[in-house]
Amino acid sequence: MKTLGIVDSDSYLKWGAAALARMDGDRTLVIVETPTLPSAAQRAAAVDGLDGVGHEPPVVSLAGLRALVLELQPDVVLLSLRGPLIRVVLREVLAVSRRRPVFVSGLPGISYPATRKALTFRSQVDLILLHSRREIREFAELAEQMGLRQRFGLARLPFLEHPDSLAGGAAPVRDEIVFAVQAKVPRLRAERVQILGWLAETARSHPNHRVVIKLRAVAGEAQTHREYHPYDELLGELENRPANLVAESGSMSSHLERAAGLVTISSTALIEAVSLGIPGIALCDFGVSKGLINPVFDGSGLLQSSEELIAGHFRVPRGEWLDDNYFHPAHANDWLSLVRDLVAERELHELPLRKLAMGRAGGRLRYVWDRKRALGSLDRSPSGYAALVIGFPARSVYLSARRLLRLAKRRMSPQRVTPAIASTTIAPPILDDPASRSRNSIGTSTIVSPESNTRIVISIWNE
Repeated sequence: MKTLGIVDSDSYLKWGAAALARMDGDRTLVIVETPTLPSAAQRAAAVDGLDGVGHEPPVVSLAGLRALVLELQPDVVLLSLRGPLIRVVLREVLAVSRRRPVFVSGLPGISYPATRKALTFRSQVDLILLHSRREIREFAELAEQMGLRQRFGLARLPFLEHPDSLAGGAAPVRDEIVFAVQAKVPRLRAERVQILGWLAETARSHPNHRVVIKLRAVAGEAQTHREYHPYDELLGELENRPANLVAESGSMSSHLERAAGLVTISSTALIEAVSLGIPGIALCDFGVSKGLINPVFDGSGLLQSSEELIAGHFRVPRGEWLDDNYFHPAHANDWLSLVRDLVAERELHELPLRKLAMGRAGGRLRYVWDRKRALGSLDRSPSGYAALVIGFPARSVYLSARRLLRLAKRRMSPQRVTPAIASTTIAPPILDDPASRSRNSIGTSTIVSPESNTRIVISIWNE
């Protein structure tokens, strides 16, 4: 079995390389050149210690990718790519494949709650890899609601080193409190400054520990998601900064070797810390919402306030939460057997190509538009620029019409709802108030303006 792994940004490179290393047969890893191309240091760190994926995965253009696929004719193609790039690369692969390969994709890190975008972008792949029983249930339910016939495979997060139990025993030195930075959350400058204040107070309260702000990237390195207000820049503006509060890059695993505790908003690093027996905190001072990517920790016991951080009261997750969330036994993983079944099916007959869930209109122009959006300035073709001239106005009109239609449907709905402005602070450790549950919440919406440092959280309940 020949497998070609195609990756792009830093997060997808780490996940894709680790997933590819666990697959059978001949494996080849390449990085598609995009505006989010990982640096040489990021590329080396992502493949360090992995078998069968090469020490220096080559960077290829779309044209170079087509040439490689034409030569290899892979049986399986692992698309570890940001959503908008998936349909572009998939089409390039199909254009030069003598027989359609099995397409596998997935999401790095925490993928709960399930999102329509994640399914829409991956609607043409044969298998989507997820990392917990809870994620499988949520995505399967959402796919059914969207009318999609999709297959999901359960795969343990690649960086979890202990498949059947949590690691035991303390490291020789545990003198760091590690804050795992995320690019997306929180986005507001004021909130990030507030976090720095909490970390500074933690450093003063624990002078025998280094409080390490673990950066995802250094200046000049691209990330999967754009980061507003990097912590290392804000740290330089902090007054009365304690000497034991520092910002460092490097691999997360090296910091976890010294960590006495890990704190984050919702980083997958907290799952990694749990696997090593390191206690942690998921800060809930800004709320619990899809926008903060932290509802997965509801029920874990890890959602705590900044007061608990400053006091050094780190937690271990509740046992009943573990099996449903990333710590299922190794024998429950079925993704590799599902890949083999698909390859065997491919040997018997041509696999039909699934339809796109959205974005089918526009024909060739739509493909050029998708390519230009995914590659940005790297797509210098005249057709790409033409697609921008035509596509952006058309897209604006379409989105405006869709918003008006949704508004009209809401106004015509017989259901009476009462809007209320919800507090952005949630009392620790966990929201489990029967009174609030009885209000039958319809949903919560968060509006964020990085420019004005404003967050509005709107919750809607039935009367």
